[in-house]
Amino acid sequence: MHKKAMTARALAFACLIGVSFSGGAQAQSYPARPVSLIVPFPAGGTTDVLARALGQELAKSLGQPVVVENKPGAGSTLGADYVAKAAPDGYTLLMGAVHHTIATSVYKSLHYDFQKDFAPVTTVALVPNVLVVNPKLPAKDVASLLKLAQASPGKLTYGSNGMGTGQHLIGAQFERAGHVQLLHVPYKGSGPLTTDLLGGQIDMSFDTITPVLAHIQSGKLRALAVTTNQRSAALPDVPTMEEAGLKPFNMGTWFGVLAPAAAPKEVVDRLNAEMVKIIRSPDFTRRMAEIGAVPIGDTPAEMKARIGADTANYAKLVKEAKVAVN
Repeated sequence: MHKKAMTARALAFACLIGVSFSGGAQAQSYPARPVSLIVPFPAGGTTDVLARALGQELAKSLGQPVVVENKPGAGSTLGADYVAKAAPDGYTLLMGAVHHTIATSVYKSLHYDFQKDFAPVTTVALVPNVLVVNPKLPAKDVASLLKLAQASPGKLTYGSNGMGTGQHLIGAQFERAGHVQLLHVPYKGSGPLTTDLLGGQIDMSFDTITPVLAHIQSGKLRALAVTTNQRSAALPDVPTMEEAGLKPFNMGTWFGVLAPAAAPKEVVDRLNAEMVKIIRSPDFTRRMAEIGAVPIGDTPAEMKARIGADTANYAKLVKEAKVAVN
């Protein structure tokens, strides 16, 4: 064989070997520096609480700090846009939520595609939402709240984590199912929302259980119903919305981790393996129970299917409820 031909073949073989081992080497060396976990809401809400609980344990298993960064705004879409445009190397991750599947239909000018621009890693937990009212409001149950709302159309207020979030859509569904009209007040997150709810600036919210659980237990807020079709173990005496007479009603909030779409599969698989191990551990399961969350820990493919199904289902609800943001 000609010497030049042999050299060319040798170089081609070397390149092929280099390509085949580059992914594995990248996964083995990952992470070589701190990892950022972006929370698209202010500190204090469920997304933030879950991110910090997961990040604390993930830092131990990865051997590198996991830095939780809060980038709130525009109903969780600003933080998502930031991660979608980040380098796809596994060092910038998003703590996403069901809100992002809803925003796809609500926001008409998003600069990212939630199904195409992200690589799902795993669903961390499912947290039921709960209808809570300020105790000053003379409503002891859903029926009496509906009567108050019917007597004063558009006067009773409910807060949400922003336009197009799960809480916003649950509120819209409550209006449709109960044939009432409420006034929606959007916030940047559960922290400021809960503060105003406790202070009486708004009448009610449909937030996840986590940020309001302690206030329900102390009597500072009154829980009327959970929005899933099963009662929550954290609030066993609180009826479901369907038990309260509004059918069908089955809406909760999931939270999960995603990377930019082009992140190496080996890195995504490594992150999934480490996170699932943490999520399914007895200690993490106990911590989730304390805040009313149900740990999940699924595969990237299962999370992708969840996102696709929710995007389609919520698009229908958004259209029916006529929820839109210009």
